[in-house]
Amino acid sequence: MKIQRSLHRWAIPVVTIFSLSLVAQQTAPAQQVVATEAPEVELVMPPPESVQADISEIDLDAIVRVEVDTKQPNYRVPWNVGGMGSGNGTGFLIGKNRFLTNAHVVSNGRLIYIKKVSDPRPYKAKVVNIAHDCDLALLELESEEDYENSFENVEPLYIGGIPKLNTTVIAVGYPIGGERISVTRGVVSRVDFRTYSHSGVDNHLTIQVDAAINPGNSGGPVLQSNQVVGVAFQGYSGSVAQNTGYMIPVPVVERFLKDVEDGEYDFYVDIATSTLGILNPAQRQALGLPNNSVGVMVCEPDAAGSAGGILKPKDVLLSIDGHTIFSDGFIDIDGERVDMNEVIERKFAGDTVSLEVWRNQQQIDIEVELKRFIPYTIQANQYNKQPQFVLFAGLQFQPVDRSVMTSHSISDLQTRYYYTYFSSDEIYREKPQVIVLTAVLPDSVNTHLRSYVHKVVESINGKKIRLLQDVYDAFYKPNSEPGRDDFHVIRLVGEGRPLVLKRDEAAVAHDRIKAKYNVGFTSHIEEPEILELGDLIKQTDEEPAAEEPEKNQ
Repeated sequence: MKIQRSLHRWAIPVVTIFSLSLVAQQTAPAQQVVATEAPEVELVMPPPESVQADISEIDLDAIVRVEVDTKQPNYRVPWNVGGMGSGNGTGFLIGKNRFLTNAHVVSNGRLIYIKKVSDPRPYKAKVVNIAHDCDLALLELESEEDYENSFENVEPLYIGGIPKLNTTVIAVGYPIGGERISVTRGVVSRVDFRTYSHSGVDNHLTIQVDAAINPGNSGGPVLQSNQVVGVAFQGYSGSVAQNTGYMIPVPVVERFLKDVEDGEYDFYVDIATSTLGILNPAQRQALGLPNNSVGVMVCEPDAAGSAGGILKPKDVLLSIDGHTIFSDGFIDIDGERVDMNEVIERKFAGDTVSLEVWRNQQQIDIEVELKRFIPYTIQANQYNKQPQFVLFAGLQFQPVDRSVMTSHSISDLQTRYYYTYFSSDEIYREKPQVIVLTAVLPDSVNTHLRSYVHKVVESINGKKIRLLQDVYDAFYKPNSEPGRDDFHVIRLVGEGRPLVLKRDEAAVAHDRIKAKYNVGFTSHIEEPEILELGDLIKQTDEEPAAEEPEKNQ
């Protein structure tokens, strides 16, 4: 088994506490790089707990209750409106008519209200910016007059820094069980990289506390010494762990706020390159490296990632932005050991990162311009989107993503391969969207077709299926396989025999099925983000070869 460390931001590295500033370090050529001992750190006693837990200067009117009415999409029956629901969370004022909360508090929201602790009136609000990859959102009151009348004299909360281990923090919010503000106290127990459950795939810095973080606390400030040191956002439930909650730390918050200064959120960037620690002396000797515990080897830079076409397999990364990369993938920043991903985490789209690389027995300098990595989003939870689908003669086709896989409980191994390895095996080059037959609405025209459900579609009527739009065009434009003009022929991956419908009967049945199942509309198609990859997506009109029609003997 090949062990890899990954520079993907959704890999889960383990880090220790680090400071907020990056200090450039000069790295000598590979032959001269030597492992250095960690500098001695002077122990500083934290302030008394009474000071840490002080919130006497906090204006509680700046901490608001966020009430949201939601509409949940229905991926099983995509033409339905979806389920309606409601919930509440917490937010807090950080500037003029700007309230910070979690993305998951307002996702799929249709109506948002904000309430003050000292005022029972609800104020209608809207989302200004939302970042699903780091679970943060900015809200504002829709009425400027409401803000001026109710919040003009409220002091925004001040955003501080990263709290130290074993210091006390205060979580303030509106958890389940009441409409009044709640205050809980806990201790910072760990600073780590963890998966943010809102997207399900993104990993960023988190701070673990033993304060109770319950539903409703989400989006609320975590305070220390009258300053915000994090945003409450998730926790364990059930018997998995006790008194374990997590907050989004200040570096992630500050990055989000800086990103949206221009009014748009541009997402996290990713170098998208898997690496392997080089700890074996013989392996190091084969690569021409000294045995000095420096460097990680590139396994495979993803073509769609920032380093695609720049880094190569067997390259050894020696330093990143002047920080020596040790063989376990960690770097030193201000005397603290952190994963090298942290350098990328703090950058934005269009920024560059400098790499010292050992290639073909010599050291070279490489600069990589950073950008968003799109292919991984197929495995991310989706929000604020209408499910995409095409329905024809009772056959329902949908592009594969996490929501589709989950809602339809798809277990077909071939389909799961396309979903799981969409990025790593660069399946997106041939199939920018993986289209699956997700359901069959029973009718006399489509009997005995259940065995084809959950299969990946290869072609329809001689047209290669690469996008959901191709499915629509294959049925509604004059397409047919040679010699099969009277039939719709649907070929699926791994199936020897195609799915076949009589063309004239299918046209009649289509309207009948719509009426029978109360189908209001039969398609919803959006242009997928993956097409932003441009030349990486193979543009071909080549149609799959069709079998010759059988002849009567």
